[in-house]
Amino acid sequence: MCTLTHFAMPAEAQIKSPHLLHTSAFNDHCPRFQVVPAGNSFFHIKETSTGRVRGFREDHNEACALARSLESKIELLASGCLR
Repeated sequence: MCTLTHFAMPAEAQIKSPHLLHTSAFNDHCPRFQVVPAGNSFFHIKETSTGRVRGFREDHNEACALARSLESKIELLASGCLR
């Protein structure tokens, strides 16, 4: 039975580790759209701030692609690159 105790390190060593990924920058940005199941093989793309459905797809991968597309359009509008 493995208890993973051989991986244990003091807390100070974990903080000073050069391999530690600091995720504070990632936590500031929460997704604006969420893909939620809405039936058999059917997915809604929901805006997280309002809860409104902004699109739908039958394929999960296509729903995720649409959510990413909507997200990138909003980011481009905010930066003034999209007219």
